[in-house]
Parts: sequence; structure tokens; C-alpha cells
Amino acid sequence: MEALGDLPVFRETVPWEEAQTVLEEGALGDGLPLVPPTPRRLQAMLAGVAAPDECHGQLLPLFGDLTAAAVAYNCVLAGCPPAALPIVLTAAEASLEARFNLLGLLTTTGTPAVVTIVHGPIARALGMNAGTNCLGPGNRANASLGRAIALVMRNIGGARAGIGDMATMGQPGKYTFCFPEGGEAVFPPLPARRGLDGDTSAVTVLGVSGTTEVLPSGGGDTPEAILAPMAAAMTAGGAVASAGRQRDLGEQFFLLPPELARQIVKHGWDLARLQEYLFNARSVALPEIASIAALRPIAAGAGDIHPVVTGGAGVKMTHLPLWAGGSVSVTRTVQDLGS
Repeated sequence: MEALGDLPVFRETVPWEEAQTVLEEGALGDGLPLVPPTPRRLQAMLAGVAAPDECHGQLLPLFGDLTAAAVAYNCVLAGCPPAALPIVLTAAEASLEARFNLLGLLTTTGTPAVVTIVHGPIARALGMNAGTNCLGPGNRANASLGRAIALVMRNIGGARAGIGDMATMGQPGKYTFCFPEGGEAVFPPLPARRGLDGDTSAVTVLGVSGTTEVLPSGGGDTPEAILAPMAAAMTAGGAVASAGRQRDLGEQFFLLPPELARQIVKHGWDLARLQEYLFNARSVALPEIASIAALRPIAAGAGDIHPVVTGGAGVKMTHLPLWAGGSVSVTRTVQDLGS
């Protein structure tokens, strides 16, 4: 066994159980089996990287150096294909922006996980699943990318349970939570809304406290019937997560399946009208279920409500409640590590 700094690197013929024992004793895992880092696997992950030891910042909470070499090590552990490295490094670097509040997200007693949305050609090239069960198992790229980002937060940032990560319960999304934005151009993709080219390879990082399934009301045949339950979910989610305190108004994210997005557009609604409706829906009545009134807006502004079109057939939406402690999403173009 050799080493990459303080990290163990194994000979190609290492017995599986031996590698798992060494990695577990080094607290380098997430509880699931790990791919043993070998010289061959690390070289493949770092092929074409111009400056593998260049520091891209210090990752909180314990200020580990964020380098391509260190990220590549965690990508190997997670079982990523080599093309995933730029995505994982870009996501980790984006999380360093002050407005993302990585220190708060990783050290809170609450439940948030760092979630990554992948946009554009790189998601398609990796074969990421933007269709049926896009948040679930079955796709190597989705699963291993999210796992690698979580391992980076543990192994480079130091967010280990009881040390940097103080979550009372945590959530399964802290194993892996990564998915692509869908390719249907029903609404402008999120990077384009943020000033990037429409088909840019990019990532968005969010601090998400879980998921909530939301269904349209009635037959879901109008934009209002589709969106009113989402307004209710956003209002109720903010209320129960705030413990009666006035939180700063921030953003809202939700996943919209393509057929519902098409139904909304069929009625002449564009992205701006969808956002305005949700922003102004302060009193929502769901017949025979609930009536919810908001005392304040659900977001800082209409433009801070972000539908992301993705997923497969069906009319089930997913609300991604952002951490109530305060975090703002960050979108970055995927880095070219060869320059």
C-alpha cells in the first residue's frame, strides 16, 4: 500500500476486505462499501488535469485543501466514472461562496444535505437519468456523483458525525443527492435564467432539508390546479421549519415533471407568470383538505422561485425545501481542468 499524502493508495491486487478495513479505520467512508483507490484508478481520474495539486479553496468546517487530487480520491471511493471529476470539483468549489453558508449547512443539528443539479451537455454525456426515478437508484452517474460530493464534504471538509456534522437525525440525501435538469425546453434552463449560455455544462448546489411529494388538485387541468398545492407545501414547509421565528426570505425550488410543465404552457403561461402566481398565492384553499394562509411571502421575490423541469411520466411534483437556517443556491459553469 502506498499513500497520497495521508490517504491510503492500494496495490491493484489488494483483497477487497483488506481495503475496506483500512478505509474504515481511516474514517474515509459513508458506511457503504468503497472502491479501493489504486494508482491505475487515480491516474484515470486525473488524466488530462493540468494542476492536480492546485488548491481551489479550503473546505469547511475543518478547512481541508480542495484540490483536484483530493477530489479524485473521493470520486474513486464513490465509484465515479473519470468524466465526473470536473462536476464534483466545481460543485465543491461553488459551495464555498459565502451566500451558500456551507459551514451552517454542514454543522447544524438540522437535516440539510448538499444537493447538486447538473445541467447541459455534460449530464447527457455521462448518461445521467433525467427521467423516471431521477432521484432514486439505478443510474451510476446520478448515484456516484452525489456520493462523491458527500464524501468530499466528509473527507476534505471534515463533516463527520459528532465532529463537524452535528445533525440530530440527518437524512438519506446525505449519502447521495444529485440529478440532472431535464432536456425539454418548456422553460429556460436554470443556467440560462442566471445569465449563462442556454446549453452550458453547469452545476447548481442547494442546501436541501428533504423532499415533499406534491400532487395537483382536482384533475390538474389548469395551471392554478397544478400550482396551488405547491404554494401550500411551500408555505407549510416554511412554517414548520422555522419554530415560530421570522426567517430571512430566500428561495424556493421544486421539480416539475415534463407533462405538467407542458400543461401549464398550453394555457399560455410562461415562467414569469408561474413565478408570480406562486409568489402571490398567500391564501390557498385545497377543498376538503386544508386552507393555508401565509402572513408573508414564500420567497424574497417571484424570481427566487425556481421550477426545474425533470423526471419521467406522471403528475407528481417534488418540493425541495431549502434549509431554514439560511442558504442561497449557487450555479457555476463546469470547470475545464485541462487548462
